[in-house]
Amino acid sequence: MKKELTLNEQEELLTTLEKRFEKNINRHKNLKWSSIEAKLKANPSKLWSLDEMERTEGEPDVIGFDEKTKEYLFVDCSPESPKGRRSVCYDHEALEKRKEHKPANSAINMAEEMGIEILNEEQYKELQKLGKFDTKTSSWILTPAEIRKLGGAIFSDFRYNTVFVYHNGAESYYAARGFRGLLRV
Repeated sequence: MKKELTLNEQEELLTTLEKRFEKNINRHKNLKWSSIEAKLKANPSKLWSLDEMERTEGEPDVIGFDEKTKEYLFVDCSPESPKGRRSVCYDHEALEKRKEHKPANSAINMAEEMGIEILNEEQYKELQKLGKFDTKTSSWILTPAEIRKLGGAIFSDFRYNTVFVYHNGAESYYAARGFRGLLRV
């Protein structure tokens, strides 16, 4: 699979990202698009990952800047869990364990293939401070190793003005559950 975009595809994506950036200024106060765009153009593999986020309907947007690493943080900001990443179990081990009605993929596999990280609980809760996400769907979040070793995985959603964190068997999958990703640029 080619992991680079043509110049035309890059420009189309940058236009989409800039429009989203301007429309949702509340997500990234004090950040300038020109600085972000320059960093993106210098990192074509990151543009490919952002395009994958966009292609799977994640609507990636900048939600912050990490002062320590000097990286911009792009996260899926689609109102509901990205449509192109739903009906997946948690990880490869869970996918292999499933004998019947296997999903096409897992959240962890997809994130790795896309070059992004799956959100952890803290990141998910921070995202919810910027709007209301997953009011009808849910998203797998990075599961602590001690839970995963026991066969479980965790997911989150937003109901009753509250972020809920739940558990499920890692091999489970639902049409309304996907995952949200983070890309550092």
